Amino acid sequence: MDQGTRNEVLRRLAEAVGSTTVAHPTRVAIDGPPAAGKTTLADELAVILRDQGRDVIRATIDDFLFPRAQRYPRGEYSAEGCYFDAHDHGALNRVLLDPLGPGGDRSFQHAVYDRTADTVLSPPVTTATADAVLVFDGVFLMRPELIDRWDLRIFVSAALEKTVDRALIRERRVSSRAEVERRWRERYIPSQHFYFATVRPTDHVDIVVHNDEPQQPIWETRTHRPHRSRKRPGPLPTGR
Repeated sequence: MDQGTRNEVLRRLAEAVGSTTVAHPTRVAIDGPPAAGKTTLADELAVILRDQGRDVIRATIDDFLFPRAQRYPRGEYSAEGCYFDAHDHGALNRVLLDPLGPGGDRSFQHAVYDRTADTVLSPPVTTATADAVLVFDGVFLMRPELIDRWDLRIFVSAALEKTVDRALIRERRVSSRAEVERRWRERYIPSQHFYFATVRPTDHVDIVVHNDEPQQPIWETRTHRPHRSRKRPGPLPTGR
């Protein structure tokens, strides 16, 4: 493992993107728990890649949520619902990841949902350049429905208790402390425990960024390992 400044880890990540050679746009996954720092890291990486002259497509799993009326069949605080019901992976593959992948025509849409308005979106179809880079952040990106769609896999790690503290700061203007605490402890953290137990995401990534101290991150390059079973994980154990 290496430790350095924020700029150093971003430089290393940009180098990893540059060394990924594929015959289609490079699809970069930035996975990790809520409030681990995925979005900030992805935004910063996108800036560096654009400064290097790359055509960057910036997208996020939050733009591939199901509408609220569909995504809480097990309840708003259900950890199972967080993993199984929240995101439209079929649409994500269909309109973004597959068109940018092997055999795709590079004609894509970067979103299907507006979270603020809770409405379905159908943005104009855009055609990516052959050497474009998709920088995509979100939760559960190494799950069986998505694992084969990425050309570079990055996991942003942070202690789950630390993510609660960050969430309380980040969401204090829009949610009460009690609501944030409940959402994290009943929904988000148990769903991450389930994800780690069943998918073991860090076994499948190329780089892990330990982001407990964002200005002094620790990073490690992982040895590539064959993907495990593609079977859909079962339900969370009773009591979670």
